[in-house]
Formats: sequence, structure tokens, C-alpha cells
Amino acid sequence: MEQIRNLDQLLVYAKEVGPKKISVACAEDAEVMEAVENARKAGIANAFLVGNADKIKEVTDKLGIDLANYEIVDERGGEAAAALKAVELVSSGEAQIVMKGMVATANFLRGVLNKEKGLRSGKTLSHVYIHQIKGYDRVFFISDPAFNMYPELKVKVDIVKNVVELAHAFGVACPKVAALAAVEVVNPDMPPTIDAAILTQMNRRGQIKGCLIDGPLALDNAVSPESAHHKGIKSDVAGYADILHVPTIESGNMLAKAIVYFSENKTAGIVLGAKAPIVLTSRADSAEAKLLSIASACALAAHQGK
Repeated sequence: MEQIRNLDQLLVYAKEVGPKKISVACAEDAEVMEAVENARKAGIANAFLVGNADKIKEVTDKLGIDLANYEIVDERGGEAAAALKAVELVSSGEAQIVMKGMVATANFLRGVLNKEKGLRSGKTLSHVYIHQIKGYDRVFFISDPAFNMYPELKVKVDIVKNVVELAHAFGVACPKVAALAAVEVVNPDMPPTIDAAILTQMNRRGQIKGCLIDGPLALDNAVSPESAHHKGIKSDVAGYADILHVPTIESGNMLAKAIVYFSENKTAGIVLGAKAPIVLTSRADSAEAKLLSIASACALAAHQGK
């Protein structure tokens, strides 16, 4: 497939490989239902709506959404039961994507990680933000800015592998991964620089495949060829990174939100590492971001289904 270089192209591609089936846990959520309806109208996804059928109808009536376009799974046993049922629809193969609705994240993830009916894959769950930023010829993948707080090296390896698979789903044949730190030299007093160097060496020895990793790289020389040249960095990744692998949740969270609030951008985000893509959006996310998150999950589901 051709590389997806912006999120408008993502919507086109998601329609080409769709519609995929989403299972929405506790669908009595107006903002989530608006996103799901937009995805349906765009030809990207159809959905099971799991939860209290009366409350779902109350929400969709206010939004003018015709429930005849959806399959309702009436589950009145509480949000934990609804979350588990939504996950079960995916693990059984009836849906390809699970999406969090009006349910606490902890209850939602308990369903995802349920030993009998959940979506455990043996991998680490990690989050990724996908950004289209004005002035760049590609999308950026930032991981992990939301799930793993201070990952040790083994977890960082899993995080990289997760996001590389997503980049492949976006048509990036050999994504360039910048293992970020505050500086671009190894400093024994700065553990992220050591982990970055180890990730780089693991990639060179074939322990992490399907990508090209270099680090430690500071943010400027990861995305700016001029900065990399000025600092004398000779690297196929420096200046041209697709994936920005962040060392901690603070650095990733701040970087992602700086992009959202300080640049002209479009943004999506999903959870990786389960047997199926997980859409877990924030109430602060725009309607467009929620739609693009669903589209990202559809692209990944299509890749995993090959």
C-alpha cells in the first residue's frame, strides 16, 4: 500500500478497507456516539452498541441518530458487565475493534484483560498519538504518552514493537524510530540515554525488526535535518524520524499536548498491544480526533487481518 502521509489520506484508506465493526462499551455516551455516527456516515465503521438500551436510545434520540443503523446489545448488569460483553464481541470475532464509552477506564481495561474473554496477546499494552503537523511531509507517531509511566527497557522494547506495527499499517515500510532523550550523547547519569543506545544496538543486531532505530536523539535533531547537520550527527533517522519514542509518560504527554495546542495539527490516538485495536479517547478530544482515532483503529485492524 501507499504510505499514508496525512490524516485526510487515512480517512480515505479507512473507507477503502472498511467498514470495520466496532464494539462500543457503554454506548450511552453522547460524544462517543457522535464519533461512531460520523464513522458510519463516512463508510469507515459500523457498530455494536453495548449497554443499557433505554439510556442509549435516550442519548441517540437527542443527537438525531437512527438506531436502525446499529446492533444494540442490551446489557444492564453495570458498566463492568457491559465492558466485558463489548470485549467478548471482539474476542469472538464478531467485531474487530473495541471502543470505550461511558465506562471508567479501570473497568474497561479489566474487560480487555479478562483471562477468559479478553484480548490479552502477551504483549504490553501501550498508547500512541498520531499527529499530522503543518509543514511536515509525514505523520508522527508518539509512544507511549499515556499508559506506561516509567517503562524499563523490556517494556520499551514492547512499546517500540507495538508502534512499528501501527506504522506498517499506515504503509511506512521501514519506519524510522528516534529514541528520544534530552541530549544526543550517552550519559551514564541520564538513564534514558542508555536505554536509547541499547534499543539502537538491539535493532542493529536484529532483535527489533521492521524498523530503523537511532538514539539517543534530542527532539530537535530527530525531526530537523538542519539541526542534525549542525550538530554533526550522521544517521539515517536523525531529521527524518517517523516514530518519536519517548522515555517517560511526562515527556510523551507534554510533547503530544504541545503539538495539539501550539501547532496547526490533526491528531488521533489508540491503544496497542491487544489482540485487536482499542479506541480509548478523552473527553477533551475533538469530534475530529475521535473520528480519526476510529480510522486509525480500522487501518490497524485491516493490517492485522491480512
